[in-house]
Amino acid sequence: MAAAHESRVVALACETRSPSILVVDDESALCEVCPTVLKECSVFCAASGEEALQVLDAEEIDVILTDVMMPGIDGLELLQIAKEREPDRIVIIMTGYGDREIVLRALKAGADDFISKPINLLQLRTVIDKTLEKKALREELLRLKSADRLKTDFLGLVSHKLRTPVTIISLFLQNLSRGVADINDPAFANTLRLILGESDYLGDLIQELLTFSDMLLQDGPLDIQPCDLAELTDMAVDEFSYLAADKELPLNRQYAGTFPALALDRRRIAFAIRALLHNAIKFTPQGGTVTLIGSATPEEVRLEIRDNGPGIPAEELPKVFEKFYQIDPGRTGQVQGFGLGLFYARRFVRDHGGRLQLTSSSGAGTTAVITLPRC
Repeated sequence: MAAAHESRVVALACETRSPSILVVDDESALCEVCPTVLKECSVFCAASGEEALQVLDAEEIDVILTDVMMPGIDGLELLQIAKEREPDRIVIIMTGYGDREIVLRALKAGADDFISKPINLLQLRTVIDKTLEKKALREELLRLKSADRLKTDFLGLVSHKLRTPVTIISLFLQNLSRGVADINDPAFANTLRLILGESDYLGDLIQELLTFSDMLLQDGPLDIQPCDLAELTDMAVDEFSYLAADKELPLNRQYAGTFPALALDRRRIAFAIRALLHNAIKFTPQGGTVTLIGSATPEEVRLEIRDNGPGIPAEELPKVFEKFYQIDPGRTGQVQGFGLGLFYARRFVRDHGGRLQLTSSSGAGTTAVITLPRC
């Protein structure tokens, strides 16, 4: 049952990105036959360890299939470098030498499997399938462990976030019921406005809590269907138009031509757009502007969300995609939200083979860019 579920997850993931194999061999014959044997995979080739590192810098590689004996950076050195960069990446060592020392060194460096040369194509197919299955199972275990940690951390954060508004509202009602508060006192009106603000804040927190518990803590495979990115963007603009109006922020939309239909998980990409737009509105001061710019090329579709708010300090920018991290310029400890929006926005975009990038600096506003492949 678990294997069937895993196959379904892998199949859905491959709708957006095929497994990628990097073949590293100074002889071209293997690279020529691999695409015919591994038809469902994207096959990249390198004739040396140095060339392989260039491919790793430019491409997202799932499995490295490398010869041992090569000039320059050999297969064992490449194995060590690849594992240092990304410990979970699969590396298969192929060699025509039955040298026990080479095998031991490769195992010590973290090799995932071995295949003997000359290569038997059926054996190659079997080893690749086995390692991809192993990789998927390992990622699933990590995901389950991460979900357990997330639930624990999230519950602690929820308790912390809800405690302050609930306490303030409770104290006010207690004073009111005891007759301590004087409704004719001018200060009472100010206190009442404070309580109404805390009540609204509490309502927003509960709504966010429901959204995250429904969509994020119950993780699952992508629900791929044809989507119009402009429609998803317009829906997000309509949803947050009242927040923008309260701050007198115009939401400008600039679409260059017509967006093509994309194969997306509608809910998750809509979440990413909403999270970015909500942040832009939340951190832009009254009278500022928020602009959404959409464009498309034959290879990808791009959505930019720009604001002219205070921007993000350079030292904070690398941290904004971390779980529960929130920028708190006033150091109040009461920043609205749970600090999960950007974390999951980037994760959902990456699940579709896309990219989410932020550029910003103090006093210069922030630009968030979603790029999705047309496939």
